[in-house]
Amino acid sequence: MSSISYDSALQNSSSGKSKSFIKRYSIASILRKSGAFKLQGGSSIVCFFVLFQSVFFQTSLFQQYKNHKRSFPCSVDTLYRFLNSTSVNWRRFTTLLSLSIIKKSILHLTEPDRRKVLIVDDSLFSRAHSSKVELLSSVYDHAAHGKASRYVRGFRMLTLGWSDGNTFLPISHCLLSGATKKTRIQGLLKSVDWRTNGARQRRLSMCKATDVMLKLLRDAKVSGIPATHILFDTWFCFPSSLIQVKKLGYDVVAMVKKAKNFKYLYQGESRTAMQIFRLLKKRPGRSKYLLSVDTTIQKGEETLPVRLVFVRKKGSKKDYLVLISTDMNLTPEEIIQTYGKRWSIEVFFKVCKTYLRLSKEFRSLSYDAMTAHVSIVFARYMMLAIDQRERTDERSLGDLFYLTIEELSDITYAEALQLLLKHLEQLLIKEVGISEEEIDRLMDLFMKTLPAIWREIRQNCA
Repeated sequence: MSSISYDSALQNSSSGKSKSFIKRYSIASILRKSGAFKLQGGSSIVCFFVLFQSVFFQTSLFQQYKNHKRSFPCSVDTLYRFLNSTSVNWRRFTTLLSLSIIKKSILHLTEPDRRKVLIVDDSLFSRAHSSKVELLSSVYDHAAHGKASRYVRGFRMLTLGWSDGNTFLPISHCLLSGATKKTRIQGLLKSVDWRTNGARQRRLSMCKATDVMLKLLRDAKVSGIPATHILFDTWFCFPSSLIQVKKLGYDVVAMVKKAKNFKYLYQGESRTAMQIFRLLKKRPGRSKYLLSVDTTIQKGEETLPVRLVFVRKKGSKKDYLVLISTDMNLTPEEIIQTYGKRWSIEVFFKVCKTYLRLSKEFRSLSYDAMTAHVSIVFARYMMLAIDQRERTDERSLGDLFYLTIEELSDITYAEALQLLLKHLEQLLIKEVGISEEEIDRLMDLFMKTLPAIWREIRQNCA
Protein backbone atom coordinates (compact mmCIF):
# COMPACT_ATOMS: atom_id res chain seq x y z
CA MET A 1 0.00 0.00 0.00
CA SER A 2 1.14 3.57 -0.71
CA SER A 3 2.69 5.52 2.14
CA ILE A 4 1.88 9.16 2.83
CA SER A 5 4.37 11.24 0.85
CA TYR A 6 6.00 14.36 2.27
CA ASP A 7 4.75 16.34 -0.72
CA SER A 8 1.17 15.21 -0.13
CA ALA A 9 1.29 15.93 3.59
CA LEU A 10 2.93 19.29 2.92
CA GLN A 11 0.35 20.33 0.35
CA ASN A 12 -2.53 19.39 2.61
CA SER A 13 -1.06 21.13 5.66
CA SER A 14 -0.13 24.20 3.67
CA SER A 15 -3.68 24.46 2.34
CA GLY A 16 -4.40 26.03 5.72
CA LYS A 17 -2.41 28.52 7.70
CA SER A 18 1.08 28.37 6.21
CA LYS A 19 0.22 28.37 2.50
CA SER A 20 -2.37 31.09 3.02
CA PHE A 21 0.21 33.23 4.86
CA ILE A 22 2.84 32.80 2.14
CA LYS A 23 0.42 33.60 -0.72
CA ARG A 24 -1.35 36.44 1.07
CA TYR A 25 1.82 38.42 1.71
CA SER A 26 3.63 37.52 -1.55
CA ILE A 27 6.64 35.99 0.18
CA ALA A 28 8.02 34.64 -3.13
CA SER A 29 8.19 38.21 -4.45
CA ILE A 30 9.75 39.46 -1.19
CA LEU A 31 12.44 36.76 -1.42
CA ARG A 32 13.32 37.91 -4.95
CA LYS A 33 13.53 41.54 -3.82
CA SER A 34 15.84 40.41 -1.02
CA GLY A 35 18.26 38.69 -3.41
CA ALA A 36 17.14 35.06 -3.01
CA PHE A 37 17.40 33.34 -6.38
CA LYS A 38 17.65 29.71 -7.48
CA LEU A 39 21.21 28.58 -8.17
CA GLN A 40 20.74 24.80 -8.21
CA GLY A 41 18.27 22.38 -6.66
CA GLY A 42 14.89 23.65 -5.46
CA SER A 43 13.65 27.21 -5.91
CA SER A 44 14.04 29.76 -3.11
CA ILE A 45 10.33 29.69 -2.21
CA VAL A 46 10.37 25.87 -1.94
CA CYS A 47 13.44 26.00 0.33
CA PHE A 48 11.88 28.76 2.41
CA PHE A 49 8.59 26.89 2.79
CA VAL A 50 10.25 23.64 3.88
CA LEU A 51 12.30 25.52 6.49
CA PHE A 52 9.34 27.67 7.56
CA GLN A 53 7.07 24.64 8.04
CA SER A 54 9.63 22.33 9.67
CA VAL A 55 9.04 23.47 13.26
CA PHE A 56 5.38 22.40 13.08
CA PHE A 57 6.34 18.78 12.27
CA GLN A 58 7.95 18.44 15.72
CA THR A 59 10.95 16.55 14.28
CA SER A 60 14.32 17.71 13.02
CA LEU A 61 14.78 18.69 9.39
CA PHE A 62 17.12 15.74 8.85
CA GLN A 63 14.54 13.33 10.30
CA GLN A 64 11.85 14.74 8.00
CA TYR A 65 14.15 14.21 5.02
CA LYS A 66 15.04 10.69 6.19
CA ASN A 67 11.38 9.69 6.63
CA HIS A 68 10.24 11.09 3.25
CA LYS A 69 13.40 10.87 1.17
CA ARG A 70 11.69 9.96 -2.13
CA SER A 71 9.08 12.69 -2.02
CA PHE A 72 11.05 15.44 -0.25
CA PRO A 73 10.87 18.56 -2.48
CA CYS A 74 14.63 19.22 -2.34
CA SER A 75 17.79 17.76 -0.88
CA VAL A 76 19.18 18.73 2.52
CA ASP A 77 22.26 20.07 0.72
CA THR A 78 20.02 22.45 -1.24
CA LEU A 79 18.49 23.73 1.99
CA TYR A 80 21.90 24.35 3.54
CA ARG A 81 23.10 26.15 0.39
CA PHE A 82 20.03 28.36 0.69
CA LEU A 83 20.78 29.10 4.36
CA ASN A 84 24.48 29.74 3.72
CA SER A 85 23.96 32.06 0.75
CA THR A 86 25.74 35.42 1.05
CA SER A 87 23.53 37.05 -1.59
CA VAL A 88 20.30 37.18 0.45
CA ASN A 89 19.59 40.34 2.45
CA TRP A 90 17.64 38.74 5.32
CA ARG A 91 17.19 42.01 7.20
CA ARG A 92 15.48 43.47 4.13
CA PHE A 93 13.32 40.34 3.86
CA THR A 94 12.08 40.76 7.45
CA THR A 95 11.40 44.47 6.92
CA LEU A 96 9.47 43.99 3.65
CA LEU A 97 7.39 41.13 5.10
CA SER A 98 6.42 43.08 8.21
CA LEU A 99 5.61 46.16 6.09
CA SER A 100 3.35 44.03 3.87
CA ILE A 101 1.51 42.68 6.93
CA ILE A 102 1.13 46.14 8.46
CA LYS A 103 -0.33 47.62 5.26
CA LYS A 104 -2.58 44.70 4.29
CA SER A 105 -3.84 43.48 7.65
CA ILE A 106 -3.28 45.91 10.52
CA LEU A 107 -3.54 49.58 9.54
CA HIS A 108 -7.22 49.32 8.59
CA LEU A 109 -7.92 47.77 12.02
CA THR A 110 -6.13 50.58 13.88
CA GLU A 111 -7.45 54.06 14.59
CA PRO A 112 -5.45 56.70 12.64
CA ASP A 113 -4.66 58.67 15.81
CA ARG A 114 -3.35 55.64 17.72
CA ARG A 115 0.34 56.00 18.60
CA LYS A 116 2.46 53.52 16.61
CA VAL A 117 5.91 52.79 17.96
CA LEU A 118 9.19 51.10 17.14
CA ILE A 119 10.80 49.10 19.96
CA VAL A 120 14.51 48.34 20.30
CA ASP A 121 15.87 45.62 22.57
CA ASP A 122 18.37 42.81 22.58
CA SER A 123 18.24 39.22 23.76
CA LEU A 124 20.78 36.44 24.12
CA PHE A 125 21.25 34.19 21.09
CA SER A 126 23.00 31.36 22.89
CA ARG A 127 25.64 29.05 21.42
CA ALA A 128 26.92 28.03 24.84
CA HIS A 129 28.40 24.68 23.74
CA SER A 130 30.02 25.93 20.53
CA SER A 131 33.57 27.05 19.87
CA LYS A 132 33.95 27.18 16.05
CA VAL A 133 30.91 29.29 15.20
CA GLU A 134 31.73 32.23 12.94
CA LEU A 135 32.09 35.54 14.86
CA LEU A 136 31.20 33.79 18.14
CA SER A 137 31.73 36.12 21.09
CA SER A 138 31.49 36.31 24.85
CA VAL A 139 28.15 37.95 25.70
CA TYR A 140 27.01 39.48 28.98
CA ASP A 141 23.74 37.79 29.93
CA HIS A 142 21.84 40.43 31.89
CA ALA A 143 18.92 37.99 32.35
CA ALA A 144 21.02 35.52 34.38
CA HIS A 145 20.11 35.21 38.05
CA GLY A 146 21.90 34.06 41.17
CA LYS A 147 25.40 32.66 40.87
CA ALA A 148 25.04 31.68 37.23
CA SER A 149 27.81 32.84 34.92
CA ARG A 150 27.07 36.29 33.58
CA TYR A 151 29.14 35.76 30.42
CA VAL A 152 28.14 33.08 27.92
CA ARG A 153 29.09 32.18 24.36
CA GLY A 154 26.76 33.47 21.69
CA PHE A 155 25.50 36.73 20.22
CA ARG A 156 23.41 39.71 21.24
CA MET A 157 20.33 39.51 19.02
CA LEU A 158 19.51 43.18 18.54
CA THR A 159 15.90 43.44 17.37
CA LEU A 160 13.80 46.29 16.06
CA GLY A 161 10.05 45.72 16.36
CA TRP A 162 6.82 47.58 15.60
CA SER A 163 3.65 47.79 17.68
CA ASP A 164 0.31 49.56 17.60
CA GLY A 165 -0.43 48.51 21.18
CA ASN A 166 -2.18 45.28 20.16
CA THR A 167 0.12 43.47 17.73
CA PHE A 168 3.91 43.24 17.77
CA LEU A 169 5.87 42.55 14.57
CA PRO A 170 9.66 42.23 14.20
CA ILE A 171 11.04 44.73 11.67
CA SER A 172 14.76 43.99 11.55
CA HIS A 173 17.56 42.32 13.48
CA CYS A 174 21.29 41.84 13.78
CA LEU A 175 23.30 39.19 15.63
CA LEU A 176 25.92 41.33 17.32
CA SER A 177 29.39 39.93 17.74
CA GLY A 178 32.07 41.63 19.83
CA ALA A 179 32.92 45.17 18.76
CA THR A 180 36.58 44.41 19.57
CA LYS A 181 38.77 41.39 18.86
CA LYS A 182 39.20 40.91 22.61
CA THR A 183 35.55 39.89 23.06
CA ARG A 184 35.37 37.73 19.91
CA ILE A 185 36.11 34.03 20.43
CA GLN A 186 36.05 33.21 16.71
CA GLY A 187 36.74 35.35 13.66
CA LEU A 188 35.56 35.03 10.06
CA LEU A 189 35.54 31.41 8.91
CA LYS A 190 35.70 31.96 5.17
CA SER A 191 36.79 34.51 2.65
CA VAL A 192 33.67 36.47 1.75
CA ASP A 193 33.18 38.78 -1.20
CA TRP A 194 32.90 42.08 0.66
CA ARG A 195 30.43 43.42 -1.92
CA THR A 196 27.75 40.88 -0.91
CA ASN A 197 24.88 41.26 1.57
CA GLY A 198 26.47 38.62 3.78
CA ALA A 199 29.66 40.67 4.05
CA ARG A 200 27.72 43.84 4.90
CA GLN A 201 25.86 41.95 7.63
CA ARG A 202 29.17 40.73 9.09
CA ARG A 203 30.57 44.27 9.16
CA LEU A 204 27.42 45.50 10.89
CA SER A 205 27.65 42.74 13.52
CA MET A 206 31.04 44.07 14.66
CA CYS A 207 29.78 47.63 15.29
CA LYS A 208 28.62 49.09 18.61
CA ALA A 209 25.00 48.32 19.56
CA THR A 210 23.93 51.99 19.50
CA ASP A 211 25.38 52.43 15.98
CA VAL A 212 23.56 49.30 14.77
CA MET A 213 20.33 50.58 16.35
CA LEU A 214 20.61 53.82 14.36
CA LYS A 215 21.26 51.83 11.17
CA LEU A 216 18.14 49.70 11.72
CA LEU A 217 16.07 52.82 12.40
CA ARG A 218 17.30 54.50 9.20
CA ASP A 219 16.40 51.41 7.18
CA ALA A 220 12.92 51.32 8.75
CA LYS A 221 12.45 55.01 7.95
CA VAL A 222 13.46 54.54 4.31
CA SER A 223 11.18 51.48 3.98
CA GLY A 224 8.15 53.47 5.14
CA ILE A 225 7.36 51.68 8.41
CA PRO A 226 4.65 53.88 10.03
CA ALA A 227 5.84 54.98 13.49
CA THR A 228 6.34 58.19 15.45
CA HIS A 229 8.07 57.09 18.66
CA ILE A 230 11.00 54.82 19.57
CA LEU A 231 10.98 52.84 22.82
CA PHE A 232 14.00 51.31 24.53
CA ASP A 233 15.33 50.57 28.00
CA THR A 234 18.36 51.84 29.90
CA TRP A 235 20.85 49.84 27.80
CA PHE A 236 20.41 52.23 24.84
CA CYS A 237 19.47 55.45 26.63
CA PHE A 238 22.35 57.94 26.37
CA PRO A 239 22.33 61.66 25.46
CA SER A 240 24.09 60.96 22.15
CA SER A 241 21.59 58.26 21.08
CA LEU A 242 18.59 60.41 22.11
CA ILE A 243 19.88 63.32 20.01
CA GLN A 244 20.71 61.09 17.02
CA VAL A 245 17.26 59.43 17.05
CA LYS A 246 15.59 62.84 17.22
CA LYS A 247 17.56 63.87 14.11
CA LEU A 248 16.08 60.87 12.27
CA GLY A 249 12.61 62.30 12.85
CA TYR A 250 11.51 60.07 15.73
CA ASP A 251 10.68 60.94 19.32
CA VAL A 252 12.01 58.72 22.11
CA VAL A 253 10.29 57.34 25.19
CA ALA A 254 12.76 55.37 27.29
CA MET A 255 13.89 54.44 30.77
CA VAL A 256 16.95 56.22 32.15
CA LYS A 257 19.66 54.94 34.46
CA LYS A 258 19.97 56.90 37.68
CA ALA A 259 23.67 57.30 36.96
CA LYS A 260 25.94 60.06 38.23
CA ASN A 261 27.43 60.62 34.78
CA PHE A 262 24.02 61.18 33.11
CA LYS A 263 23.28 64.83 33.82
CA TYR A 264 20.63 67.34 32.81
CA LEU A 265 20.59 71.13 32.54
CA TYR A 266 18.06 72.23 35.16
CA GLN A 267 17.70 75.75 36.56
CA GLY A 268 21.00 76.75 34.98
CA GLU A 269 23.01 73.92 36.55
CA SER A 270 24.10 70.42 35.55
CA ARG A 271 22.28 67.93 37.80
CA THR A 272 21.62 64.19 37.96
CA ALA A 273 18.10 62.73 38.02
CA MET A 274 18.50 61.95 41.74
CA GLN A 275 19.47 65.55 42.52
CA ILE A 276 16.46 66.87 40.59
CA PHE A 277 14.20 64.41 42.42
CA ARG A 278 15.42 65.62 45.83
CA LEU A 279 14.91 69.28 44.88
CA LEU A 280 11.22 69.11 44.02
CA LYS A 281 8.03 68.32 45.87
CA LYS A 282 6.38 64.99 45.02
CA ARG A 283 2.75 64.50 44.08
CA PRO A 284 0.64 63.39 47.07
CA GLY A 285 -1.55 60.30 47.36
CA ARG A 286 -1.63 57.36 44.97
CA SER A 287 -0.74 59.23 41.81
CA LYS A 288 0.44 57.26 38.77
CA TYR A 289 3.71 59.17 38.94
CA LEU A 290 5.68 60.99 41.64
CA LEU A 291 7.07 63.87 39.65
CA SER A 292 7.25 65.34 36.13
CA VAL A 293 10.05 67.74 35.19
CA ASP A 294 10.97 69.54 31.95
CA THR A 295 14.72 69.76 31.50
CA THR A 296 17.46 69.59 28.84
CA ILE A 297 20.15 67.09 27.87
CA GLN A 298 23.43 68.11 26.28
CA LYS A 299 26.10 66.36 24.19
CA GLY A 300 28.93 68.64 23.13
CA GLU A 301 27.36 71.74 21.59
CA GLU A 302 24.01 70.04 20.94
CA THR A 303 21.07 70.27 23.34
CA LEU A 304 17.63 68.67 23.39
CA PRO A 305 14.62 69.47 25.62
CA VAL A 306 13.23 66.41 27.41
CA ARG A 307 10.58 65.55 29.99
CA LEU A 308 11.43 63.34 32.96
CA VAL A 309 8.72 61.33 34.70
CA PHE A 310 9.53 59.74 38.07
CA VAL A 311 7.44 56.63 38.70
CA ARG A 312 7.24 54.65 41.94
CA LYS A 313 8.89 51.24 41.54
CA LYS A 314 6.46 48.36 41.98
CA GLY A 315 6.89 46.63 45.33
CA SER A 316 8.95 49.46 46.83
CA LYS A 317 7.78 52.57 48.68
CA LYS A 318 11.12 54.37 48.54
CA ASP A 319 12.62 53.41 45.18
CA TYR A 320 11.57 54.91 41.85
CA LEU A 321 12.15 54.62 38.10
CA VAL A 322 12.84 57.46 35.67
CA LEU A 323 11.24 57.70 32.23
CA ILE A 324 12.38 60.21 29.62
CA SER A 325 10.54 61.60 26.59
CA THR A 326 11.80 63.85 23.80
CA ASP A 327 8.16 64.53 22.82
CA MET A 328 7.21 67.53 24.95
CA ASN A 329 3.56 67.25 23.86
CA LEU A 330 3.03 63.99 25.75
CA THR A 331 1.54 64.21 29.23
CA PRO A 332 3.16 62.18 32.03
CA GLU A 333 0.29 59.68 31.84
CA GLU A 334 0.78 59.29 28.06
CA ILE A 335 4.53 58.77 28.55
CA ILE A 336 3.87 55.96 31.04
CA GLN A 337 1.22 54.42 28.77
CA THR A 338 3.47 54.60 25.69
CA TYR A 339 6.45 53.06 27.46
CA GLY A 340 4.21 50.19 28.58
CA LYS A 341 4.08 49.03 24.94
CA ARG A 342 7.77 48.07 25.20
CA TRP A 343 6.80 44.91 27.11
CA SER A 344 5.50 43.31 23.90
CA ILE A 345 9.07 42.70 22.68
CA GLU A 346 9.80 40.68 25.83
CA VAL A 347 6.79 38.47 25.04
CA PHE A 348 8.09 38.15 21.48
CA PHE A 349 11.50 36.90 22.67
CA LYS A 350 9.82 34.39 24.99
CA VAL A 351 7.60 32.96 22.24
CA CYS A 352 10.48 32.68 19.75
CA LYS A 353 12.69 30.81 22.22
CA THR A 354 10.03 28.64 23.86
CA TYR A 355 7.93 27.59 20.86
CA LEU A 356 9.69 28.54 17.61
CA ARG A 357 13.10 27.05 18.50
CA LEU A 358 15.15 30.20 18.10
CA SER A 359 18.88 29.32 18.26
CA LYS A 360 18.04 25.61 18.77
CA GLU A 361 16.82 24.42 15.37
CA PHE A 362 20.09 24.62 13.42
CA ARG A 363 23.64 24.25 14.70
CA SER A 364 25.39 25.72 11.68
CA LEU A 365 28.81 27.35 12.00
CA SER A 366 28.02 29.94 9.29
CA TYR A 367 26.98 33.47 10.23
CA ASP A 368 24.79 33.60 7.10
CA ALA A 369 22.85 30.50 8.19
CA MET A 370 22.22 31.93 11.67
CA THR A 371 20.97 35.21 10.18
CA ALA A 372 18.66 33.29 7.81
CA HIS A 373 17.41 31.16 10.71
CA VAL A 374 16.50 34.27 12.73
CA SER A 375 14.51 35.72 9.81
CA ILE A 376 12.63 32.44 9.28
CA VAL A 377 11.76 32.24 12.98
CA PHE A 378 10.58 35.87 12.88
CA ALA A 379 8.36 35.03 9.86
CA ARG A 380 6.78 32.17 11.84
CA TYR A 381 6.05 34.58 14.67
CA MET A 382 4.42 37.02 12.25
CA MET A 383 2.07 34.27 11.06
CA LEU A 384 1.02 33.51 14.64
CA ALA A 385 0.72 37.21 15.52
CA ILE A 386 -1.57 38.08 12.61
CA ASP A 387 -3.62 34.94 13.25
CA GLN A 388 -4.08 36.05 16.85
CA ARG A 389 -5.04 39.58 15.74
CA GLU A 390 -7.72 38.38 13.33
CA ARG A 391 -9.28 35.78 15.62
CA THR A 392 -12.27 36.76 17.68
CA ASP A 393 -11.41 34.42 20.56
CA GLU A 394 -8.67 35.17 23.11
CA ARG A 395 -5.89 32.67 22.42
CA SER A 396 -2.25 33.05 23.37
CA LEU A 397 0.50 32.68 20.78
CA GLY A 398 1.52 29.43 22.45
CA ASP A 399 -2.01 28.07 22.03
CA LEU A 400 -1.95 29.00 18.34
CA PHE A 401 1.41 27.26 17.88
CA TYR A 402 0.08 23.98 19.31
CA LEU A 403 -3.16 24.40 17.34
CA THR A 404 -1.08 24.57 14.13
CA ILE A 405 0.67 21.32 15.08
CA GLU A 406 -2.69 19.65 15.84
CA GLU A 407 -4.08 20.77 12.47
CA LEU A 408 -1.06 19.26 10.74
CA SER A 409 -1.53 15.97 12.65
CA ASP A 410 -5.24 15.88 11.82
CA ILE A 411 -4.54 16.34 8.12
CA THR A 412 -1.97 13.55 8.12
CA TYR A 413 -4.48 11.30 9.89
CA ALA A 414 -7.17 12.20 7.36
CA GLU A 415 -4.71 11.48 4.56
CA ALA A 416 -4.10 7.99 6.00
CA LEU A 417 -7.85 7.27 6.12
CA GLN A 418 -8.26 8.49 2.55
CA LEU A 419 -5.48 6.18 1.33
CA LEU A 420 -7.05 3.20 3.13
CA LEU A 421 -10.44 3.79 1.51
CA LYS A 422 -8.88 4.36 -1.91
CA HIS A 423 -6.87 1.14 -1.60
CA LEU A 424 -10.06 -0.74 -0.65
CA GLU A 425 -11.88 0.64 -3.72
CA GLN A 426 -9.07 -0.45 -6.06
CA LEU A 427 -9.03 -3.92 -4.46
CA LEU A 428 -12.81 -4.36 -4.94
CA ILE A 429 -12.58 -3.33 -8.62
CA LYS A 430 -9.61 -5.60 -9.35
CA GLU A 431 -10.44 -8.74 -7.32
CA VAL A 432 -14.23 -8.76 -7.09
CA GLY A 433 -15.10 -6.96 -10.32
CA ILE A 434 -17.58 -4.50 -8.84
CA SER A 435 -18.33 -1.39 -10.91
CA GLU A 436 -17.32 2.07 -9.71
CA GLU A 437 -21.00 3.10 -9.38
CA GLU A 438 -21.69 0.15 -7.09
CA ILE A 439 -18.57 0.91 -5.02
CA ASP A 440 -19.68 4.53 -4.57
CA ARG A 441 -23.10 3.32 -3.40
CA LEU A 442 -21.53 0.85 -0.92
CA MET A 443 -19.11 3.49 0.38
CA ASP A 444 -21.93 5.97 0.98
CA LEU A 445 -23.90 3.28 2.81
CA PHE A 446 -20.79 2.34 4.83
CA MET A 447 -20.06 5.95 5.83
CA LYS A 448 -23.65 6.52 6.99
CA THR A 449 -23.26 3.74 9.54
CA LEU A 450 -20.12 5.33 11.07
CA PRO A 451 -20.07 7.89 13.93
CA ALA A 452 -20.33 11.57 12.95
CA ILE A 453 -16.65 12.31 13.64
CA TRP A 454 -15.55 9.70 11.04
CA ARG A 455 -17.97 11.08 8.47
CA GLU A 456 -16.55 14.57 9.06
CA ILE A 457 -12.96 13.35 8.52
CA ARG A 458 -14.08 11.60 5.31
CA GLN A 459 -15.65 14.84 4.03
CA ASN A 460 -12.55 16.90 4.92
CA CYS A 461 -10.16 14.65 3.00
CA ALA A 462 -12.47 13.88 0.09
